[in-house]
Amino acid sequence: MTESVPVDSTQSAAWQTLASIAEGFTPDLHAWFAADPSRASRLTFQAADLTVDLSKSFLTDEILAALLQLAEDAGVAGRYRAMIEGEHINVTENRAVLHTALRRPKSGADLVPPAGFVVDGQDVDADVHATLDKVYAFAEKVRSGEWTGVTGKRIQTVVNIGIGGSDLGPVMVYEALKPYAQAGLEARFVSNIDPSDVYEKTKDLDPETTLFIVASKTFGTLETLTNARLARQWLWERLSTSGAIGDSDDDRTGAVAKHFVAVSTALDKVEAFGIDPENAFGFWDWVGGRYSVDSAIGTSVVIAIGPENWKGFLAGFHAIDEHMRTTPLERNVPALMGLLNVWYTNFLGAQSHAVLPYAQYLHRFPAYLQQLTMESNGKSVRWDGSPVTTDTGEIFWGEPGTNGQHAFYQLIHQGTRLIPADFIAVANPAHPLKDQTGDGGGVAPGQDVHDLFMANFFAQTKALAFGKTADEVRAEGTAESVVPARVFAGNKPTTSILAPALTPGVLGQLIALYEHIVFTEGTIWGIDSFDQWGVELGKQLALQVTPAVGGDAAALEAQDSSTKSLIEKYLALRGV
Repeated sequence: MTESVPVDSTQSAAWQTLASIAEGFTPDLHAWFAADPSRASRLTFQAADLTVDLSKSFLTDEILAALLQLAEDAGVAGRYRAMIEGEHINVTENRAVLHTALRRPKSGADLVPPAGFVVDGQDVDADVHATLDKVYAFAEKVRSGEWTGVTGKRIQTVVNIGIGGSDLGPVMVYEALKPYAQAGLEARFVSNIDPSDVYEKTKDLDPETTLFIVASKTFGTLETLTNARLARQWLWERLSTSGAIGDSDDDRTGAVAKHFVAVSTALDKVEAFGIDPENAFGFWDWVGGRYSVDSAIGTSVVIAIGPENWKGFLAGFHAIDEHMRTTPLERNVPALMGLLNVWYTNFLGAQSHAVLPYAQYLHRFPAYLQQLTMESNGKSVRWDGSPVTTDTGEIFWGEPGTNGQHAFYQLIHQGTRLIPADFIAVANPAHPLKDQTGDGGGVAPGQDVHDLFMANFFAQTKALAFGKTADEVRAEGTAESVVPARVFAGNKPTTSILAPALTPGVLGQLIALYEHIVFTEGTIWGIDSFDQWGVELGKQLALQVTPAVGGDAAALEAQDSSTKSLIEKYLALRGV
């Protein structure tokens, strides 16, 4: 059983050791590598297909030992075991946290917990795989053309309507795995309640070949249901205008039944919308939105890439789950990365963390991690309701390389802020190309462009670690007045993650890696990483403000002076 009162890590001897080390801490990666020729090999680890190099991070043997002791004192391994076995570690909602169950195989002698384990009276494995089988069967119908629109045409575009975890996960995975998508099938994603979003995503579509997936567990999310109604209205208007359907209620109901499905457990609301409950795919209270991409929330992606590729995606998650469960802390990659983040955040003053994928298909991965990390660990109370005893959370951000090099890397290289950065790359691109002509200079004819790309990946972490001294700058003949501006201090911490290729399995591994990094940090901080009450107040107030925006004088008068003034200006600009 997990402790009802979290350990206060700040009171441990390991925390005090780290605090003592941090006083006057001056990293010297040059010296560390010079003194230890085995540093790179000792601090490079394997987690499934991921090679993770921590040697350019701020780790010494003393720091590592203290971080490992901190994890032992906080009970990271025991709490992880409690999570995967279904204990209610989400205490503010009194729920189990079982996203790891979404990717467990149906059977296996080495499964922990054993296959068929029951949580709160529910056979978790049976329920998960029944839903998966239902999603797979539906996906195959769409992919084969067996499922058609109301006029008998096969589906060509799937539009996922969701927000938060019901959008960020599917769109990121779809973009990452585009090379695996079936030809002739496209997925689009609507999330923002700004009407421009649904307009832009539907304006050039053929309603006869479009399928909408409405993703909302409760089927009551304001943004999602508003966009779903707009999409339904678009469908009716377009089909009616073309003569594909008449204007009767039966015609409209029949169109919705063929062009809308749902990911939801609120079957009564699904049916009231016009969707056949048989075409609703459920998930459970023990799956948080930001942890749900590998549930039925990913239906749009299953349709695009197919069930077999999706199974590989799930297997990637499970491989890292097992690594987290079975690997000793001193080689446990998610735990080590989470502990490093605690070291940077709580002892060295880092406030943000860059994620820099050198893979264009991962261009939405930093945005996905923003929700995963900041919604999970943006907390100011511990899981027993007591105030936190240290800073929590990190600001995650990033863009793909090499784009970021021409944008914000300046701040990382020569700015005054400590910004730990994760560099992610794959050895084998989906589309290898050669520059047959070259540029007559540094790029020779026949240059493998992925090699050129990866040279930047390797060079950036080298430059961040080791920098460039004033003497090195002078040796290039630089004028003395310019020397200070061209010095690179180095000693900027990075982690390098290298995978063979961006396969479905590797993508699953990357997502699970960061899930368990978040878990490790949350355990050290003693917080509930699985609730998200901070998103509720603004949504509640929006419902109260809506009448004021709509012209209700009493509601407008009830607002604070700033909000009232802004609404009045808005109404004036709208000509109201």
